[in-house]
Amino acid sequence: MFIKIILNYIIGYLRISIEGYYIERFINICKNNKIGIWNLKRDKEINLKFNVGIRDFKEICKIAKKVRCKIKIERKKGLPFLINRYKKRKIFLFLLIIMVALIILSSNFVWNVDIIEENNNILENIEQDIKNAGLETGKLKSKIDTKEIINKIRLEREDVAWMGIELKGTNAIVKLVKAEEKPEIIDEEDYCNIVSDKEGIITKINAQSGTANVKVGDTIKQGDILINGWMEGKYTGIRYVHAKGEIEAKVWHTKHKKILYNTTERRETGNVEEKYQIKFNNFKINLYKTLSKFEIYDTIETENKFKLFSDFYLPISINKITNKEIEEVQKKYSLEEAKNIGIQELQDELDKEIEDKDKIVSKNVNTYENQDGVDIYVTYEVLENIGTNEKIVF
Repeated sequence: MFIKIILNYIIGYLRISIEGYYIERFINICKNNKIGIWNLKRDKEINLKFNVGIRDFKEICKIAKKVRCKIKIERKKGLPFLINRYKKRKIFLFLLIIMVALIILSSNFVWNVDIIEENNNILENIEQDIKNAGLETGKLKSKIDTKEIINKIRLEREDVAWMGIELKGTNAIVKLVKAEEKPEIIDEEDYCNIVSDKEGIITKINAQSGTANVKVGDTIKQGDILINGWMEGKYTGIRYVHAKGEIEAKVWHTKHKKILYNTTERRETGNVEEKYQIKFNNFKINLYKTLSKFEIYDTIETENKFKLFSDFYLPISINKITNKEIEEVQKKYSLEEAKNIGIQELQDELDKEIEDKDKIVSKNVNTYENQDGVDIYVTYEVLENIGTNEKIVF
């Protein structure tokens, strides 16, 4: 519908006022005849205003006559009427022709790169890598080799599982799927040990295949063999197997933070200033002074690109620069206040890290006082299943 409205502006359209008792019937007939009317506004029960294309005006008049409604043209809009109004103004007409020519010329370039990452998985520095590979704004579409760009990215980045590029209008749509990190898969027929992937104290071990190398109560570190990938029989001797089993251990999750007695806290005052700049591709024109009236502030910059249609961007955009004033407040904490703040923050972090809260065995807090603050260590002792397969190499 939006594209049709734009086309009607190019062709020309009318603002119509219709009055009568059968307005609903008039609208229904227009819909049945697929006559595009938009921007409907009803002033009274018997009065309706709307826009309609020039081509449909005669048909509108016939329908209005059929339903016994009075029709009146209120305004004429669109390029034909604009050109007719300014036909004696040669400079305006010349500028209009140049503008149309520039729009047609700009359609051969890419003015926006839209990067879509599946499931909102963030790929760090992907925008810069895509630009370095040859896809950037202001480049001729005919000079963009999408296959070559995809191959460059796939060779340089192992975290990209799939990539696709589609050029639509002046927009380049880049779709990415992040590669998932998968552990090495060891075949069931391969001989392997089970080794520890964490430090801890063994609480339970059940060797289903292989020979247990540790017992309950043993302290183990990362890389220690928990279940050997071999079994020994009285008559068969030693034979190698694919080790299997369940191992549970108490492991430790520790977080550290230092809370200063005297610190500076940053917070927003609520005062905001907004500045704007016009951007022509990479050239910027500031509409206001760039220096802020605030001494300390955070800046948020948003870019709104001009476009004619959903995928037809122009090399013009308006940048909105928002400065939020920040004030620095001096905070003083007592020893107990510093301890309570630090312990609570660390416990919140650990609670987010550990999914199964029922597996938490104990929580330990250690604090160390200094002249300028207090060092806080919070440790959670958690029951977890540990162990990973490691292939036996002869």
